[in-house]
Amino acid sequence: RRRGEGRPSASREHLVIDVRTQLGLCTLPRVPKGLERQVAIAPRAGKPFCDIAALGTLDFSLLYDQENNALHCTISKAKGLKPMDHNGLADPYVKLHLLPGASKANKLRTKTLRNTLNPTWNETLTYYGITDEDMIRKTLRISVCDEDKFRHNEFIGETRVPLKKLKPNHTKTFSICLEKQLPVDKTEDKSLEERGRILISLKYSSQKQGLLVGIVRCAHLAAMDANGYSDPYVKTYLKPDVDKKSKHKTAVKKKTLNPEFNEEFCYEIKHGDLAKKTLEVTVWDYDIGKSNDFIGGVVLGINAKGERLKHWFDCLKNKDKRVERWHTLTNELPGAVLSD
Repeated sequence: RRRGEGRPSASREHLVIDVRTQLGLCTLPRVPKGLERQVAIAPRAGKPFCDIAALGTLDFSLLYDQENNALHCTISKAKGLKPMDHNGLADPYVKLHLLPGASKANKLRTKTLRNTLNPTWNETLTYYGITDEDMIRKTLRISVCDEDKFRHNEFIGETRVPLKKLKPNHTKTFSICLEKQLPVDKTEDKSLEERGRILISLKYSSQKQGLLVGIVRCAHLAAMDANGYSDPYVKTYLKPDVDKKSKHKTAVKKKTLNPEFNEEFCYEIKHGDLAKKTLEVTVWDYDIGKSNDFIGGVVLGINAKGERLKHWFDCLKNKDKRVERWHTLTNELPGAVLSD
């Protein structure tokens, strides 16, 4: 400093400290234990302020469309991502999972943007078949990764949002600091791994003296074929089925994980006998020349629980009213539990 000059301004002092810190010439004071997370995400002018070892920031928004059972996730942009490639850049993309029950069936991802640490996607990814129950118990995991053509894709950072933080039909905007990979709860029951969602309609028709079962569509099915898709179809049974005549089957939809069927089947049965029955719905992947692969199933009836039980009761209580609900498919084969 030349003679006669006063102390440097606060901004100049901050710049000197910042440069020295990055060059390793001085260290910042230790952050008290327990406050590291708060310091890392302390806001500065409405934006997150990440620590020196930052992985970057991510801007996104979430909207739960309650009427259509859809969760819209708009991935806007990231800033200051950690360099992952030799050129000091990265090829970033964003992937989403719903926890618990993370699987290929509920993974969504954006396109990959090449050679940038400040990508702008402005992409909306949508989960269909999301129920109010999901919004209470599920958490959305958002991960930013680096795509690598010759090796495994590399993880950059992630964040998690409990869906119960969202108000139905209100868009919530986030601007967060990415964190290191957090552990996934290994105690989840693997036998109930989610395999997708199915939209089923039920109606007891007084005119037809029977139960009308509508297979409307499926969403986010597990991929069973090498091409990353499935060739799905749906089978339904009304059990007990002494005569083995209750089987109905939809058409096969080729190369899709989000098939639309819009098919309806009629089971002739007295309304009073329905309480003793169980509806078994299974989704399969059609294969030529070999046995078909089981994708997932769901059972509706008086022995079911949660939404599956409620759907069945709503149908029994409301004659001639079409009741439509989304259900989660699990990899538990219903026939292994329910006898004929």
